Amino acid sequence: MMPLTKAYGFFLSVLLAAETSFVSAFYVPGVAPLTFKSGEEVPLKVNALTSTRTQIPRDYYRLPFCVPDGGPKMASENLGEFLTGNKIQSSPYELHMLTETFCRKVCQITLSKLQAAKLRLHIKYQYRNNWIIDNLPSASISRGQENEPLKRYAGGFQIGFLAGDSEMPYVNNHVNIYVDYHKYEDEGYRVVGFAVEPLSVKHEFQDYNWDGENPEGYQKPLKTCSSNKHIQRGDIKTGQVVAENEKILYTYDVIWMESEIEWSSRWDVYLSEDHLVPAQVHWYSITNSILVVVFLSFLVVSILVRNLRRDIAAYNALSAIADEEEEDEKEDEKGWKLVHADVFRPPQEQPMLYCVFLGSGAQLLVTVLFAIVLSAVGFLSPARRGSLMTAFLVVYMLSGVFAGYISSRLYKAFRGRQWQLCTVITALLFPGIAFGTFVFFNIILFFLHSSASAPFLDVIIVAAMWCCVSIPLVFVGAYFGYKAEAIAFPTVTSTIARAIPEPTNFFMQPRVAVVMAGAIPFVAAYVELFFIMTSLWMDQFYYVFGFTLIVYLIMIITCAEITVLLVYYQLCAENHRWWWFSFFSAGSSAGFTFIYSIFWFRQLAASRMVMTYLLYFGYMFLICFGMLLAFGTVGALTSLWFVRKIFGTIKVD
Repeated sequence: MMPLTKAYGFFLSVLLAAETSFVSAFYVPGVAPLTFKSGEEVPLKVNALTSTRTQIPRDYYRLPFCVPDGGPKMASENLGEFLTGNKIQSSPYELHMLTETFCRKVCQITLSKLQAAKLRLHIKYQYRNNWIIDNLPSASISRGQENEPLKRYAGGFQIGFLAGDSEMPYVNNHVNIYVDYHKYEDEGYRVVGFAVEPLSVKHEFQDYNWDGENPEGYQKPLKTCSSNKHIQRGDIKTGQVVAENEKILYTYDVIWMESEIEWSSRWDVYLSEDHLVPAQVHWYSITNSILVVVFLSFLVVSILVRNLRRDIAAYNALSAIADEEEEDEKEDEKGWKLVHADVFRPPQEQPMLYCVFLGSGAQLLVTVLFAIVLSAVGFLSPARRGSLMTAFLVVYMLSGVFAGYISSRLYKAFRGRQWQLCTVITALLFPGIAFGTFVFFNIILFFLHSSASAPFLDVIIVAAMWCCVSIPLVFVGAYFGYKAEAIAFPTVTSTIARAIPEPTNFFMQPRVAVVMAGAIPFVAAYVELFFIMTSLWMDQFYYVFGFTLIVYLIMIITCAEITVLLVYYQLCAENHRWWWFSFFSAGSSAGFTFIYSIFWFRQLAASRMVMTYLLYFGYMFLICFGMLLAFGTVGALTSLWFVRKIFGTIKVD
C-alpha cells in the first residue's frame, strides 16, 4: 500500500501539472495557422444547427437561409466530425481581410407556408447557428439590461426569438460579424477572434420593390441601414417577423479589430468561457475528492491493516497448537479464515459473464485513461473537431487485446471449458450494445432529417474497425491469456460449499452494502460530473482534462479502497461469495450517476419530442453501463489481489 506521504506527494505533483495545463496557452499539434494578406478572402463556413432542447442537430440549409452560388460544398473532414453531428459547409457570406462591410445583401427569400412553419418551429425550440472562421467557432454577442455587450463563447447564436408578450416569432436576418486579427511582421494577418451579433431587421428599400431575383436589387439602397455605418441595435425600428409570404432580406456587416492575442492563445477564452466558471470551482471539486480519498485511506489503514495483522497472527498461532488441542482450535477459530476452502470457489451464477464483464471493463478503463491523457497534453482539442471521438474509437479498438487477456485468464482460473464462447462474447458484448444503440438512433435520425445521422459509409467504417481490428485483437489477447499459467490460489477449494450465515445486521446485507459503496465514489466526482454533463448536452466547451485525469484516478482509488473494505467485512461475516459482490460494489456508482442524470435532465428544458428523451436516456444508460463495467472491474481485480494476499499469509490444513 502506498504510504500517505507518498500519496500526498503524488497528488500534489498531478495537481501542479493540471494547473499548468489549465492556465497555459498551448499549440495544438497538427493544426497549422493560416495567414492572410490584406484583401484576401477569409472563408466563413456554417455548421449544423443545434438545440439543447431537442438534442437533434439540423442541416443549416434545410431552413430558408441563403445558399452560395453553385450550392453548398462540404467541409467536414474526419470520421469523428460526422459521428458527432458536425456538418460543416460553405456559405454565401464573403469576408476579405481588413475590408469593412456595411449592410451587404446576401439574398431575399419569400416564405412559403411550409418554410414559415419550419422556421417558426426551429425558433420555438431555440435552435442556434454555428458559424466558423479559420476553425474558430462564432461567439454570440447579446445585450444586457443596460445595453452592455455580453459574450457567450459556446453554443453559437440564436436564429431568432419569440416576442415576450405575443409569442410572435422573429428571425435574425442581419448579423454584425466581428473578427479579431493579429498582425505578424512580414507574414500577414491571422484570425484570433470571431463573434456574431444577431439582429432582426424589417428591411425596406428606398422606392424599390425587389423580387429577390433581379441582380440590380443588390445595388439598391435600403432605408433601414447605411452604406457607410454599421447598424446598431438601437437603430432598428421593426423586427423581421416570420409569417407566410413575408419577404426576408438577409444582410450582414463585417467589423475588423486588431488584437494583442496571438494565434497560439486564441482558444484560451473559449476554453475558459472568459472565466465564466472560476478555476476555484474545479479546485473545490479536486479538494473534495482528495478529502474523500484521504479519509478512506485512513479508514483502510486504521481498520483493515490493524485487524488483518491481528487476525493473521492469531490464525498462525492457532495452527501451531498440538494435535491433541485440535478440538479447542476449532472452537476458537472464527472470522474470515473459516471460508478458506470456499473463498476461491468460482461464482455460482454466470462465471463466464463475470469474466466477460471484467474483460470489457479493462478495455474501457484503458481507453478512457488514454483519451484523457491525450486530451490533457493537448493532442485532442476543440480546434480539431471530432478528434476526441476518433481517438476514443481507435484506442478502444486497439485495447481489445486487454479485454481478451483479462477475460481468458479469469475463465481459465475458473476452469471453464467453453473458452471460444467466452472470447466471442467478450468481443461482442459491450461494443455490440454500443454499436446497436448507435445504429438504432442513426436510423431514426435519418428519417428525422437530422445532421446527426452519420453517412452510411461512416457506419460501414466503424463496423469494419470493430470486425477487422477489435475482434481479432480480443482473440489475440485471449490466446496469450490461455497460454499463460493459470492464476494460482493459495488455498484448496472444497467439494461442498459452506453454508452462509444470515447477516448480523441490516448494513451487513450484501445488497445494502453494494448501494452504500457506490455513493462514496460518486460523491468524490459529482462536482466535475456536472461540468462534463454540461459539455455533453448543452454545447459547452470542456477542456480541463487535467482536472478530469485527477478525478478519474481518484475514482479508481476510491472504488478500490471501499470495495476491499467491504469485501473484508463480508469475509469476516463468513460470506465467501465475494466475486459479484466486489464487482457491483465498485460499479454501483454508475447507478448513482444515472439517477443524477434524471434530475439533471430538467436543466435542458427539453421539448416534448420522444426522440429527445430516447437520445438522452439511451446514451446516458450506455455511458452508465460502461461506468459499471469499468469501475466494477477495478473493484473486482483489487479484491482478487486482496483476497489472494491475505489467504496466502495464513497456514491452513
